[in-house]
Amino acid sequence: MFNGQISRSAYRIIMLVLLAVLFLSVNMFSNVVFRSARIDLTESSLYTLSDGTREVAAAIEEPITLRFFYSEKLATDYGRIRTYAGHVRDLLEEIRTAAGGNIRLEVIEPEPFSEEEDLAMSLGLKGAPTQTGDVIYFGLVGTNSVDGLEAIPFFTDEREQYLEYDLARMIQNLSRPARPVLGIVTNLPLDTGTGGLMSAMRGESLPFMIYEELRNRFEIEFLEQQFQKVPSRVDVLMVAHPVPLDTPTLYALDQFVMRGGHVLAFVDPHSEVSLTAGPNGEPVRGYTEQSDLGPLLESWGAHYDPSKVAGDRKLAQRVQTGLDARRQESDYVLWLAVPRENVDTDDLVTADVSRLNLGTAGYFTPVENATTVFSPLVTTSEESQIYDVEDVKKGPRPDDLIRNFVPSEERYVIAARLSGPVTSAFDGPPEEEPAGPDGAAAPRRSQEKAGPHIAQSQEDANIIVFADSDIFDDRFWVRTESYLGERVAQPIADNAVFVLSAIDNLMGSNELISLRARAKSDRPFTVVEALRRSAERRFLAEQETLEKKIETAERNLTALQTDGASGGADGEEEATIKQFRRELLESRKALRDVQGDLRRDVERLGAQLRFFNIALVPLLLSVVAIVAAILRYRRRKARVEKGA
Repeated sequence: MFNGQISRSAYRIIMLVLLAVLFLSVNMFSNVVFRSARIDLTESSLYTLSDGTREVAAAIEEPITLRFFYSEKLATDYGRIRTYAGHVRDLLEEIRTAAGGNIRLEVIEPEPFSEEEDLAMSLGLKGAPTQTGDVIYFGLVGTNSVDGLEAIPFFTDEREQYLEYDLARMIQNLSRPARPVLGIVTNLPLDTGTGGLMSAMRGESLPFMIYEELRNRFEIEFLEQQFQKVPSRVDVLMVAHPVPLDTPTLYALDQFVMRGGHVLAFVDPHSEVSLTAGPNGEPVRGYTEQSDLGPLLESWGAHYDPSKVAGDRKLAQRVQTGLDARRQESDYVLWLAVPRENVDTDDLVTADVSRLNLGTAGYFTPVENATTVFSPLVTTSEESQIYDVEDVKKGPRPDDLIRNFVPSEERYVIAARLSGPVTSAFDGPPEEEPAGPDGAAAPRRSQEKAGPHIAQSQEDANIIVFADSDIFDDRFWVRTESYLGERVAQPIADNAVFVLSAIDNLMGSNELISLRARAKSDRPFTVVEALRRSAERRFLAEQETLEKKIETAERNLTALQTDGASGGADGEEEATIKQFRRELLESRKALRDVQGDLRRDVERLGAQLRFFNIALVPLLLSVVAIVAAILRYRRRKARVEKGA
């Protein structure tokens, strides 16, 4: 008996030892064999590389070194930074694996007063000071074999949704021997921002954030708005709300397309940014309110009327009115917030666009019997209406636009892709410019000559046209903050996504397009919005009726009181005055009730949503857990009774 007990005890010990050895062996084996295996259960697949990033990593030909600077010890008390740093490091490890040995990753912890801290500062990284006086570094520096350098000075929360794009862009910039050249023809202050040239001369310029993105991604070459030929080194030409172009310049654009050049064109019937981006909110010097490309659009297959603006009641942006203390905001049908439902998700350019914020946009229609294919990219909803631009210039009130709105039940195309063979809009080169006073030809700003005339495109055209220039304006799509001396962009719409994706696509580089909006920048409560819009339309109709009734009552009351003051009011007139006053008070009370009902409807739905999200789901889980416990108890009790 004693020996048997010893044997069982020894057996248990041996089994425990063997299990421990087996556990350690399995862990070591899995760490070696399944080191790169991942299961990403996050909703937006935050830890899974997109196909575009894998293509960028696989295309690396020369070694790239990535140095991840992270003050891990100092960040122990900052949970948000610690979590975000784990996300960054995981993505860097995934990218290194996808690069097949062409990326070397170094993780560096710059401790205070160390050589690593000096290195981080010399490479342009920014440190975040803490309450204790220490500095946390959390940035990335990439270098290639030809002394190219790219840096992310500090990983901010506002850019987390664009983390994979920022990393992939850095790697692609380092892997290219030279950046592609983007030519720009524009009358917008893209490179100086609000304040224009005068602010730039004072050193106060803040370029538009879209231009900052373009400058980081491409080599920019501004073309004067008079030239004879688009320089041959330009890969893609962006024409953004230019001044009225003369015939030789239009011919140069035409021949650029004939030679196989790709164009991204923004025209506008009423440019809001041109009217407000100058000094002290004034118009830009030499601004043009309207822009057009003359005969080019027709030859490319798109008809555009610069005197018409497309409004949309369903897609209207909310704007501050200040006209009513109880209702500070109103729908402005001339400024559009275009949701994902109104973009072509099958096109690479708009596949990841969730929202575009636009102002006083025009529209295109396809030209009959055109040789190109007209493919809509961005459209209005059926609740749209066309306005004459002269009426828009008068600055109509948002509520008046809503009251008088008559939907056309037709979708209007704001942006389109034009692809296919193109015929030149010109029969030949334009005539020479008139000679100057001394008999010499008027000078052109371009040094390149136009070359022989090309009547038919040498290859299928690839052109994207957009009937709005306010897509570039920061106030429409981004909030900017200053962090550690750097401007940080927090997008509220995907205006930059569209512009950059369009240029990438026209450049022939599609790898980064799927990376720009991995998480939606704006996820509105669509049911709440629909309820609010419906209630507001009802409110406006009732408000107009009540205001007319109040106005009539006040006018009658004033007339009676004036008559009474001059000749003395009898009993009947006094009774009438009291009745008008009573009607006036009742009408004003009814108006306040209508305004209150509008607010209460939205608040009621919000309370219901909070109940569903916060209380109902936990209650359901609790009920399920209780029912499961009861069933388990009954089964156990039944087994006990059956055994007895």
